[in-house]
Amino acid sequence: MTAPPTARYTRYMRLASLLAAAALGLAGCASSSFTTELKGEMTVPAGPPGGTTVLNAFPAISSFSGMDFNENQDFKNQGLRKDEATSVHVKSVTLKVLSPNDQDFSFLETVEFYARAGDREERIARRQDVSRLNLKPPNPVLGLGTDGVELQPFVSAPTMSIIVRGRGVMPEREVRLQAVVTLEVEGGLL
Repeated sequence: MTAPPTARYTRYMRLASLLAAAALGLAGCASSSFTTELKGEMTVPAGPPGGTTVLNAFPAISSFSGMDFNENQDFKNQGLRKDEATSVHVKSVTLKVLSPNDQDFSFLETVEFYARAGDREERIARRQDVSRLNLKPPNPVLGLGTDGVELQPFVSAPTMSIIVRGRGVMPEREVRLQAVVTLEVEGGLL
């Protein structure tokens, strides 16, 4: 015997309501993802005239020192505290020559970026043989390869810093560089 049409309709509506509730529940459990861009500048000093001087240290980038991601505007816009981030990875790292605009990267052999929190440090990006890339002015941009490091422990620390290291020769003129580190952040359950 089949159920009357109203009973079938009632069962159908209950099933539809349950499926809708389950779908909403799953959507509410999804993690959110966003990017945040960290920018900073450094000036590489000119070498003494008349000779070649080894470049084995980069100046610190003040905006990359002592970062607290609870103060990061993208975290605030997402309503996410740094300890709620479940995963953070470097999406991209670039260096751009800002001035002089006719400068290239021929003075640079290798460059590496490191994340540091407390006494823990991990390399996050690097590029070798930079001078051989023949990146032409004006204002060339150098892309670095990322290491795929999980940065969540660094981001959730009291503060995190990004350190730039490299080797080459000091340029003939002072060179101002802009560094951009883009992070992909995943938040916890909503």
